[in-house]
Amino acid sequence: MSLNIIWLALSFCLSPFVRCSDNFTTDTLDTFLQDSAFKSLAHQWPHTGALYKGLIPVNLSGMEVSIVRIRSRTLWNIGANFSNFQIPSRTMTSPHVKRLAIVYQDLGNWSSYYYSAPGYSMITPVVGFMVFNASNARAESTEKISLDTRGKAIVIRFANSTIPERMTVFGAKCVTFGAGGAFHLSEINQLNECHSQDQGHFSIVVPLQRKGRDKRKHSLWYLWVIEFVLGFSVVALLGYFGIVSLKLLKTKTIQAMERQADEDLVLDTVWVGSGKMPSATVTRTQPNLENAGF
Repeated sequence: MSLNIIWLALSFCLSPFVRCSDNFTTDTLDTFLQDSAFKSLAHQWPHTGALYKGLIPVNLSGMEVSIVRIRSRTLWNIGANFSNFQIPSRTMTSPHVKRLAIVYQDLGNWSSYYYSAPGYSMITPVVGFMVFNASNARAESTEKISLDTRGKAIVIRFANSTIPERMTVFGAKCVTFGAGGAFHLSEINQLNECHSQDQGHFSIVVPLQRKGRDKRKHSLWYLWVIEFVLGFSVVALLGYFGIVSLKLLKTKTIQAMERQADEDLVLDTVWVGSGKMPSATVTRTQPNLENAGF
């Protein structure tokens, strides 16, 4: 398929009014990114082991693609550690080639457009890599080859993504996307890190249900805080009004007792000069003679 036909099909799929099938869309995108990566080597003599960035059109802004050429002997001796991927040593190509080219992809904000895992939500961009025969340095190779890691894991690191540690508690998983919309879930080995045995496209996802439940837990937590603050405020106000009421009641009781005491004290009045003055009644104790019987 010529580049013009590929670009026309890709532009048609990227139209906001048209959505192609997942398989056709991802295959077309892979072919286009592969061509962009190899074209970055077309006007220069590529150095083995050097990483080159491919040019991305404006309407795909947010994606990144890069390419590196290495010898099979180097891959066997020390492996490859470029971009987000670390391929272990003692890795072989199938079929065997003298040199291989690795095309790296980072779909950025286009990730959820091309890939999805029903029932899950992606919390990292989709990254991927493809391996091609690059024995002829000037040829734009289309021969895709496989990797045999002899049981060792290829490490995928999501270095540009910040994944909260609590996400692992709420069921975060590594996902490997396959052809026709298929996907495979696996455990996260370390924070921001997944493992694979071969090339492909990868991301980290969380269950939609648990993600919503986590949000509900946060909402309930805020409600608990608000209710506690309101309850504490109500108790404080009731306590304050209770203390004030007790003080007022005590004051009124004392005032009533004082009035009652004043009313119970009855004094006679006498004239002194031209004014009246209170005068207590004089009561004399009657004499009692001790020798009255004698």
